[in-house]
Amino acid sequence: MNFVEVIIGEKLKDADTALDVIGADRKVLQVACQDFTNYLKFHWNLIGKEANQCDLVEKLELLFKENPEELDAFLAVWVNIWFKKWKERVKLLIGDQNANKWNKMAKTITDAEPIWRRLEHKQEIQELVVATLIRNGEICGTEILAENLLKIELGEKSCCQELGENGERERVFSTVNNALRRAREMAQSRGPLIFVKVDKGYYNTGAE
Repeated sequence: MNFVEVIIGEKLKDADTALDVIGADRKVLQVACQDFTNYLKFHWNLIGKEANQCDLVEKLELLFKENPEELDAFLAVWVNIWFKKWKERVKLLIGDQNANKWNKMAKTITDAEPIWRRLEHKQEIQELVVATLIRNGEICGTEILAENLLKIELGEKSCCQELGENGERERVFSTVNNALRRAREMAQSRGPLIFVKVDKGYYNTGAE
């Protein structure tokens, strides 16, 4: 585990002692670390800058050495807010629950994959959407939501593959603008935004 995983993992276990952050609930830890990193990048004006990950780790380690109490207090508050958001935003789909809605969304995202793979500057574009989510109060699942918003926009336009260079630029511009608008709306919404499909057999209780 790296430095960020260690400090976030400790606070997650404080928030819910039942969490197994190095085992069954490792995905919770990974998303929390990703979100915490994005949150700091945004507030330290590192979004869109090269080598921002290295700068962030250096600043965080310096803060840990110089003012550990302040960092500890901030982490406790942030993780508790994040974990409440996680329980609000993440919904498990058991078996075929909401299958039609899920399958439609999944198909749109899948259709966008070829375009997404060849898209230039996708990391910078994704960070713009992440920043919009955070600016509007969303701190949970920012990386996942930003990528999916962009893919949904691209997937909905995938019927027009042969656009030429100008058409491609216009599509990217339109995609980013629409994704930013959706991000602002999404951040103001309530209820689940991230759907995780699991097999019924995952639960011994046979939950429906």
